[in-house]
Amino acid sequence: MKAGFLVGGAAIALVQMVPFTAQARLAAAGDDATAGADAPEDIIVTGTRQTGIRAADSAAPVQVLDTTALAHVGQPDLTQVLSQLAPSFTSQALGGDSGNLTTSARLRGLSANHVLVLVNGKRRHGTANLQVTTGPYQGGAAPDLDLIPPEAIERIEILQDGAAAQYGSDAIAGVINIILKKDRAGGVANITAGQYGVGDGETLAGTTRLALPLGGNGFLDVTALHRFHDYSQRGGADRRVSNPDGTLLPGVPAAWANIPGFPRLNPLLGDARLSLTTATINAGYDFGSVEAYAFGTYGRRLARSRQQYRLPNRVSRTANGITVFPFPNGFVPKIGLQEEDFSGTGGLRGALAGWNWDLSATYGRDKAKISTLDSANASLYTDTGFTPRDFYDGAFLASQFTGNLDLRRTVDVGLAAPLTIAFGGEYRRDVYEIRSGDEASRYKEGGQAYPGFQPTDAAVRRRHAWSGYIDAATQPLTGWTVDLAGRFEHYSDVGNTTIGKISTRYDVSPAFGLRGTASTGFRAPTLAESFYSATNVSPAYAIVQLPANSAAAALTGFSPLTPEKSTNFSGGLVWRGLPKLTITLDAYQIRIKKRIAASGLVLGRFGTFVINQTVLDAITAQGTVIDPAAAFVGVSAFTNGVDTRTRGVELSVNYATELPNARIDWSLAANYNRTTITHNRLGDNLFGPTAQSNLETASPRFKAVLGALVTHGPISLNVRETVYGKSSTLASPSGTAPFYRATVTKAAITDLELAYESDAGLRLAIGANNLFDKRPPNASSVPGSVGTPTAGPQSILGVEMYDAPLVIAPYGFNGGYYYIRAGVRF
Repeated sequence: MKAGFLVGGAAIALVQMVPFTAQARLAAAGDDATAGADAPEDIIVTGTRQTGIRAADSAAPVQVLDTTALAHVGQPDLTQVLSQLAPSFTSQALGGDSGNLTTSARLRGLSANHVLVLVNGKRRHGTANLQVTTGPYQGGAAPDLDLIPPEAIERIEILQDGAAAQYGSDAIAGVINIILKKDRAGGVANITAGQYGVGDGETLAGTTRLALPLGGNGFLDVTALHRFHDYSQRGGADRRVSNPDGTLLPGVPAAWANIPGFPRLNPLLGDARLSLTTATINAGYDFGSVEAYAFGTYGRRLARSRQQYRLPNRVSRTANGITVFPFPNGFVPKIGLQEEDFSGTGGLRGALAGWNWDLSATYGRDKAKISTLDSANASLYTDTGFTPRDFYDGAFLASQFTGNLDLRRTVDVGLAAPLTIAFGGEYRRDVYEIRSGDEASRYKEGGQAYPGFQPTDAAVRRRHAWSGYIDAATQPLTGWTVDLAGRFEHYSDVGNTTIGKISTRYDVSPAFGLRGTASTGFRAPTLAESFYSATNVSPAYAIVQLPANSAAAALTGFSPLTPEKSTNFSGGLVWRGLPKLTITLDAYQIRIKKRIAASGLVLGRFGTFVINQTVLDAITAQGTVIDPAAAFVGVSAFTNGVDTRTRGVELSVNYATELPNARIDWSLAANYNRTTITHNRLGDNLFGPTAQSNLETASPRFKAVLGALVTHGPISLNVRETVYGKSSTLASPSGTAPFYRATVTKAAITDLELAYESDAGLRLAIGANNLFDKRPPNASSVPGSVGTPTAGPQSILGVEMYDAPLVIAPYGFNGGYYYIRAGVRF
């Protein structure tokens, strides 16, 4: 494993450097550690309108990830950082089609759309690239976290509580508030290089950050990141051409055994290749009575994802009795993405007549151009003898404008603490657009892997929303805090709602406190959920995603989307009975009525046998032409299909051990939850076993992160152990009964980083994510997996592969990632 040798050699070099400066730092280490232990905890700004509240004093659970925690994760993308540090946060290992180019994540096992993402307390726009392929992340159109460089972040506050009444729609599962750095001097430059243990998935990332003063009362903090990540390949032998032992199947032309890569011809299971450039700017100036601030982000992503291998006989043309196969080795289509994303916020804040006020405006837009590369349009070649290899399939655009006015003041009303009153208003405009592809991309069934968007798919959809809120918090009695919040929202397309929240906390003693919340929530369907339309294809499948609010969907039996409604209850305790020790334990329940989720596959045709003519009529009504070679033809749509209940418990323990010349910061964070479908509104025909398992069992119910950060002079050692419970999904190669359960058993993943920082600011680190190269089981070795009741290949959209890893594994399927990092702080 060449990555292991790389890390090992770098470790020896790093250790050899330590003695030169270690002795100079040992004397100061004890003083620094003591100062850090006695320093006050970070003041939070999320989940409360009050000021000066620490995370441990909050009435709702808030996890804070500071700069130190963020700096010791080897992956240079924010989604992976959060996945490794936050137990309630899980990320997607593999997306289908264009979804593999911008993967998604979720909180507490709910949808990615149930999490509100803020930057400096302001709402961030979502991605235009909707997650469409079947799975637990289907329908996700949340903000793309990877477009924010981790080096630009001062801290991340994760409110693990329903907060729709405080912040508006989206905050049913919680809030992620990303606070950007705002220094007036200094900077950082670093470079990270890494790869997977098998030698692929090479990553190279460089980050530069510079902070400058603006006059005497201002700051400018700028960060830029460029990251390259190469393909990985974890697919097994392709069952269409080979036996389990890799030999050629009977009846397959002998020449196919000479195709490069045989029998592992299908590279679908793997990371996309990407080149990502992102930048952030954060600025502010204090004029005295008024402070002006501005911040923004820019991102550009070029990516391509390898799709299902097409056999040599997939494209052909017969003329004058002669059949021509233009691709004697077959071909691997690729889906390409050219994405441009930007966001900008500007505002003023100050104090007037006893009120603190904040007036701001934010605009963000994400544009994703989709192409199919190295492909072919089989029907176009058959009809004309010509096909392009590259196709422009169309584009997605999503934009959001938000204007806010917030006011807050404290009033002495004779209670144990002043009353904090806050109120404000918000206007939001959302736009979602689909643009059609070129003519060759949509001629009949279109290019292999990803047909272009038809003119009937193309549309521009808009929504306007107005909201107002009021919040009041005080202490009626010493040690007892009560916080009430109410919110009214009006949407131009789905009507009005009024929601509320009550939070309370009682400190029995300085060491022990009890807390709890109760709230109602509301989430309007995203415009993408309501109007997205496309065709997902493989060599065996053609699945038409019908727009939920279309006549074609209604013909199949689906109804237009309506808002979700939720209730959220939580209760917990905080214990600080020992110096440097904090323990929090919170239980919660989230009920969602009319939850929006993707339906199961509703088959219209299996081979030449028509299962449901209405489905085929709906496809025709949508204006979609299906590849005649597809063995399975069906539809799916987003729907208010189910009511769900999620119950869980979250534990957090933090403790610091002071040693004569060192310090150990211990942390334990764990989350257990279980989602249950309490009512299937559509029945098993439209929301079947696979769709149900995506909500109930596809994410692990248990996740715990145990960490120890050892600091000894200039040296630090960070060890993190993440334990995942089992996860499973029901699936069937045919999409119909019988269904088989594929299970990823519980696993422990070890992350390790050894780092050195000199007095001059030179920083060196080596590390590993998934040190011991843990991988999920292969489908062919999992009893009861997809294929047969006992064992068999994994079916990926109808193409079965032997020895293919189960892609639902929460820790991914690529195995160990090993890296080195060098940088300088100035």
